[in-house]
Amino acid sequence: MHAKNDTFITHFLQLPINFSIILDTHFTGLWLSKIISMELAIVAILLSSLLSTALAFDPCADSSDLSVIPIYGKCSPFNPPKPASSLLNTVMKMASKDPERVSYLSSLVAAPPQATRKGASVVPIAPGKQVLNIGNYVLRAKIGNPGQLLFMVLDTSSDAAWVPCSGCTGCAASSAVFTPKASSTYSSLDCSVPECTKVSGVSCPATDAATSCSFNQSYGGDSSFSAILSHDTLWLANDAIPNYAFGCINSVSGGSVPPQGLLGMGQGSMSLLSQSGSLYSGVFSYCLPSFKSYYFSGSLKLGPLGQPKNIRTTPLLKNPHRPSLYYVNLTGVSIGKVQVPIAQEPLAFDPNTGAGTIIDSGTVITRFVQPVYNAIRDEFRKQVKGPFSSLGAFDTCFLATNEDIAPPVVLHFTGMDLVLPMENSLIHSSSGSLACLAMAAAPNNVNSVLNIIANFQQQNLRILFDTVNYRLGIARELCN
Repeated sequence: MHAKNDTFITHFLQLPINFSIILDTHFTGLWLSKIISMELAIVAILLSSLLSTALAFDPCADSSDLSVIPIYGKCSPFNPPKPASSLLNTVMKMASKDPERVSYLSSLVAAPPQATRKGASVVPIAPGKQVLNIGNYVLRAKIGNPGQLLFMVLDTSSDAAWVPCSGCTGCAASSAVFTPKASSTYSSLDCSVPECTKVSGVSCPATDAATSCSFNQSYGGDSSFSAILSHDTLWLANDAIPNYAFGCINSVSGGSVPPQGLLGMGQGSMSLLSQSGSLYSGVFSYCLPSFKSYYFSGSLKLGPLGQPKNIRTTPLLKNPHRPSLYYVNLTGVSIGKVQVPIAQEPLAFDPNTGAGTIIDSGTVITRFVQPVYNAIRDEFRKQVKGPFSSLGAFDTCFLATNEDIAPPVVLHFTGMDLVLPMENSLIHSSSGSLACLAMAAAPNNVNSVLNIIANFQQQNLRILFDTVNYRLGIARELCN
């Protein structure tokens, strides 16, 4: 129930008691009965009105805020509006796409920088397999004049911005689409604009720069979509960012693109931070609500104003080959009071190979390269009574009755230690009989050099990205 209505109702429930102060010995019998009846009737009418208002209150009605909405939450338009029956099943379903996401990110860091026809770095505006695996949190945005409401995925490891557009062939029927003709400020971009040199998969003839900047992206091995690079106003809450470059998707084949769009929050030239200029001063933060918070959303804060003052920070590391990713220096992990014996090589940051640790909003559960995860898991098992079993991506599940002796997991970064709350390190079965360590090993392949601190471990924390002072901050906050 809405907080304001709760206050009013509490006040009026106290009224019959407060009314006793008007009673004195001059009121007797019938008069006393009539007054009390009249007061109670007034209270009943007021209560009925307030309760009706409270019951009619829609937490999803406000499209002007920067709520961060779980994809399975009530305010998400992409799933049936009912609570998930099992948090574990929900997370397992979402995490089942993690290996593809991790492999994609690993392929990014392992690949050499590409070059365009003009020699600039390529920043894919619609980055391949990534579109399959990022729909964990969405936010409300508007595009155009007047603004058209859309839901866009919050993704810290992408610079992309794209939305399904009207007339799209093969787009999901439930898609919230953008209609270019309904906007007075929309324009498609041609091959001569600088932004077109930063998009991979471009189909531009060498002799006709006036041709629309169209591009194709493949994903999942057998699927693809085509889009036109476009400009229009992007609205975030009450902020207007004119001439925002995004991909207007007009065709999908081999499957369906997720119905939501994408808003890239990375550090590259096509990201929100870059395209918004000085508006946000290179600073943003988010607070991700728990996946079990069906009725509640988190928040995105853009710009330095309103950010937490007392916040622990660790340096952001620069990778000139993959500037979009948010690298931090993870120096070690503790289980309880025991520092896990981990060699520094699988933790060390190496911009040439892409090795190291990133903070990512699109991966569900934290993934460590195989030797790091094995060491963490083995130490955790030493301190918790078995037997242990596996469920989906989780290989260290145990009787929930042993949860009281489960040790905290501590991530050590340069200048900052993060003690994960128990709800960020353990997840429970639907029956509550099992608890599982909510982490896993990264796919063990040739590109497996990346450790990823994922969104399950970030929930109910304020994560601050300051790209001007090159720091990442973390503070406890109840995001729900």
